Amino acid sequence: MFKVHPVAPHRLPALLRAMPKAELHIHIEGSLEPELIFKLAERNGVTLPYANVEALRAAYAFTNLQSFLDIYYAGASVLLHEQDFYDMAWAYFERAHADNVVHAELFFDPQTHTARGVPIATVINGLHRACVDAAQLGVSAALILCFLRHLSEDDALATLEAALPHRDQFIGVGLDSSELGHPPEKFACVFARARELGLHLVAHAGEEGPPAYIWSALDVLKVERIDHGVQSAQDPALLARLAHERIPLTVCPLSNLKLCVFPDLKAHNLGKLLDAGLCVTINSDDPAYFGGYLNENFVQTFAALHLSTQNAWTLARNSIDASFAPEADKREWLHRLKLVFEGFVEHDD
Repeated sequence: MFKVHPVAPHRLPALLRAMPKAELHIHIEGSLEPELIFKLAERNGVTLPYANVEALRAAYAFTNLQSFLDIYYAGASVLLHEQDFYDMAWAYFERAHADNVVHAELFFDPQTHTARGVPIATVINGLHRACVDAAQLGVSAALILCFLRHLSEDDALATLEAALPHRDQFIGVGLDSSELGHPPEKFACVFARARELGLHLVAHAGEEGPPAYIWSALDVLKVERIDHGVQSAQDPALLARLAHERIPLTVCPLSNLKLCVFPDLKAHNLGKLLDAGLCVTINSDDPAYFGGYLNENFVQTFAALHLSTQNAWTLARNSIDASFAPEADKREWLHRLKLVFEGFVEHDD
């Protein structure tokens, strides 16, 4: 058992930035910064309904999940060619590398693009090529294909089948987009099919939706991780189950703040979820829209909730443990994590 020694409070932000960590809840389309949106729009001859970068960024005043999704889909309209998807992912990997992310599992939404006439091969090939090249930065990367829950299950099934020629280029499936009114059980058949194919299974549940959505994601879809999951705090029996079964939650604090899930970061329940023994991780969700990549989520959340060095260790370790990476890689990253913590303690001594 690794003994965590507390570092001086003023040194904690530096430790959060330096520690190796995995990011398990990142929508790659949500990392598309306004500057790159305009660059791709110009390259592809796409006219945007915003005059300039500043006007687009000023529109990022969301009141709920749907108001964000409306702008999110508009931004994705500039993605037309394989190189566009590559450039978007590469820009994220550069930021991830700067944040000491050693492993990233990228969500992507093929239906957002195929509905615009972009072939699914264009999407997957561009993103996968960037994932391969991310090794040059020391970042391990994989793709998780997400279904848009506001669309039909038939559409999701067709999307999965269309992606199967590229089965070796993604590791799992997920479920995202508008949560309320679209419970997980709506997608029971497509998740059963993905399970037959040996794909990893995750789903958004309990962001704005009730704890019942988390129960059905676990029992009907049989997911391995819950994305968000913060509404689990309303249900003591669910909390007990999540803790007992070590079901990871990929929590996104700045996203929750921006989409008004919590009134401010001080009201966030991440600390309570940790205290309840849950396998919680911190992630950035849609960082271009929500005001921060992974380190910013860590630093702001720790400041708001007065979290400890032990919490930092737990969250970083959880992110590695909860990833779908090979066990040998996890052992290596955990070793590096220990070295970083030991280095900070020695510095304080």
